[in-house]
Amino acid sequence: MVLVGHSGAGKTTLVEALLVATRTVQRPGRVEDGTTVSDFDEVEVRQQRSVNLTVAPVVHNNIKINLLDTPGYADFVGDLRAGLRAADAALFVVSAVEGIDGLTQLLWEECASVGMPRAVVITKIDHHRADFEETLAACQDAFGDGVAPLYLPVVTNGRVNGLIGLLSQKFYNYATGSRSEHAPGPEYEEQIAAYRGELIEGIIQESEDESLMDRYLSGEEIDTKVLIDDLEKAVARGGFYPVLAAGTGVGAVEVLELITQGFPSPLEHPMPEITSIDGRPVSDIACDPEGPLVAEVVKTTSDPYVGRISLVRVFSGTLRPDMTVHVSGHGLADRGHEDHDVDERIGAVSSPLGKQQRTAAKCVAGDIAAVAKLSRAETGDTLSDKDNPLLMTAWTMPDPLLPVAIQARSKADDDKLGQALARLVAEDPTLRLENNPETHQLVLWCMGEAHADVLLDRLSKRHGVEVEKVELRVPLRETFGGKCQAMGRNVKQTGGHGQFAICHLEVEPLPSGGGFEFVDKIVGGVVPRQFIPSVEKGVRTQMQRGVVAGYPMVDVRVTLYDGKAHSVDSSDMAFQIAGALALKEAAAKVPTLLLEPVDEVSVLVADDYVGSVMSDLSSRRGRVLGTETVGNGRTLVKAEVPELEITRYSIDLRSMSHGTGTFQRTFLRYEPLPSHLVDKVTG
Repeated sequence: MVLVGHSGAGKTTLVEALLVATRTVQRPGRVEDGTTVSDFDEVEVRQQRSVNLTVAPVVHNNIKINLLDTPGYADFVGDLRAGLRAADAALFVVSAVEGIDGLTQLLWEECASVGMPRAVVITKIDHHRADFEETLAACQDAFGDGVAPLYLPVVTNGRVNGLIGLLSQKFYNYATGSRSEHAPGPEYEEQIAAYRGELIEGIIQESEDESLMDRYLSGEEIDTKVLIDDLEKAVARGGFYPVLAAGTGVGAVEVLELITQGFPSPLEHPMPEITSIDGRPVSDIACDPEGPLVAEVVKTTSDPYVGRISLVRVFSGTLRPDMTVHVSGHGLADRGHEDHDVDERIGAVSSPLGKQQRTAAKCVAGDIAAVAKLSRAETGDTLSDKDNPLLMTAWTMPDPLLPVAIQARSKADDDKLGQALARLVAEDPTLRLENNPETHQLVLWCMGEAHADVLLDRLSKRHGVEVEKVELRVPLRETFGGKCQAMGRNVKQTGGHGQFAICHLEVEPLPSGGGFEFVDKIVGGVVPRQFIPSVEKGVRTQMQRGVVAGYPMVDVRVTLYDGKAHSVDSSDMAFQIAGALALKEAAAKVPTLLLEPVDEVSVLVADDYVGSVMSDLSSRRGRVLGTETVGNGRTLVKAEVPELEITRYSIDLRSMSHGTGTFQRTFLRYEPLPSHLVDKVTG
């Protein structure tokens, strides 16, 4: 069961309440005090918010529930997606004070696309600014049809005393600190009737018994057991979404009852797509402890004392300590995860409760466990039988679009940096590591500033490597601004063999994307045939080095039309040097232009923010190409924008669209850099 919601909605606090209700812990921790089971990482304690996926197993009515607490901040969507992958159902946690944000609505649609069963828990109902009815209306507006309350909070003198069950028509009183059942007072009859009718109609609409609606509309009282059975089926199909309420000391038992009675078991959860290592579909896998082993690493962490720990969801078969498994990782090579297939012997199997690791004898299909000593396994990898290796299709991850250039603070840090970064990449599939060969910068591609800060904090605190951010350099290009002729003269006489090479070149610019052309127009053998490739090699080498600002030169045609050679002193190297010198002389004769990379940018944003996005793109020297309506109240804006202007666009777009906007970028071409920016870029 994964808990989903924006940062501050109360997911971690709800997990604490469920832990106490099941007597897994004696007293609830507080986020503000850093004492919760879920938020145990140093960063989480310090920032008072979740940044990791954590597991908290509880047992209610002899049924084990793995509570997956996920981060609510958009930067940590990798752990959120991992939680969705590992879960069979989702609890959307919505604060009765802050309401719903755009990211939560997008996640709801994502869950809808895969048919994941969902329910809504409205938290903080005991806050003095809480408004349950207003929040419920907002949920129904944002999440659409099928959202209806199962319980109504009872407020007396500004205090929530309990909940009224709309199906049972009972008042669950928490005023004394423990739950007791009573009949609700007559003052609630009208409110109960209105909400109960809405609930029953919603359940009946999802019922497979088509006669129920007619019977209900004719005034027949539908048996509560029938309604509960249909409720369970509707929730399991992902067609009905019950709403619950929770506050301090109120609502935890009701949430547990819904999870154990209203949600499908792992046996009913559809399997992700599974293939053989060579890509052949495998369709006969089911959630069976006796079946072939198919498990997935949903999260990887590195403990300085224990080593690498893998959080694993077992979809089929049984995972036991000390067994040998096949580890397969495919499809994330572009993010630093090389494809790999290797057999490994796992260490201990444990059931995690926050930072505690409780030894387990095994982990069966449908369960989640932590596994030690898988040195090669990375987040997203598949574990399977070594004699029958399989591969699960990787879950979708958004592209990291915020580049952060870093450098080691000292030589000692530099020596340890490579290994530490490799561990971070293995843990986090939303991180991409780039060692840019042109700018010679080490770049972390992150989901946002908070993501980058957490990564740098882990480098320092967990791996003992100090780094600092440096200004990001965007790789530019050079080209000639006109046509000219130039001579390269390399004549040196020393004792013994000297150097003799003279070449005459004509250079001219090509259209954008034209690349490089070398034209041989030598006649009469003034440059011997064996040295013509040498001139070209020298020209290419100098183009790669640049002739003005040190950036590679592109879109140039170079014609060799004359030259001189010496029967003794001419050589391959002599003509290479002459070719390079000729290109430099040409650069001194005609203007050279700096070219900047231009990207094609596609921005998906809510209709309300289209105007702001288009105006902002124009202010970044962008050319808006057009818009396209994609449904669900969103529009795709396409534009061409210089890379120099969008290095921090992921942060600005999130702010501009209140967290609902996303974008993609692909390199398009190089264009001349405006003259007023040349000194700024090269200075």
